[in-house]
Amino acid sequence: MGRPPTFRPMHAPPFRYPHGYSYRRWRTHMILPAVFLSATYLFQDYAMIGVGPPPVGYYWVRYGPDLLLVDRRTRMVVDVIYGAFY
Repeated sequence: MGRPPTFRPMHAPPFRYPHGYSYRRWRTHMILPAVFLSATYLFQDYAMIGVGPPPVGYYWVRYGPDLLLVDRRTRMVVDVIYGAFY
């Protein structure tokens, strides 16, 4: 998938990692810790960034400067847009 042609990076407030976490570069097929599927990290403004809604059964998750598409059931990262936020 990657960056769709309508994608545009978005200015966002500073990201606050949960205790014990810091930036890491996520790749597809990695399993995201459950803490990142809480409302704090789910990204709902997908239209503003130009990526469209997540498919049924998936979430867009903000992780630092990156946007991850994550399977709700397995927590597997299925797509990553690096540098989505600045």
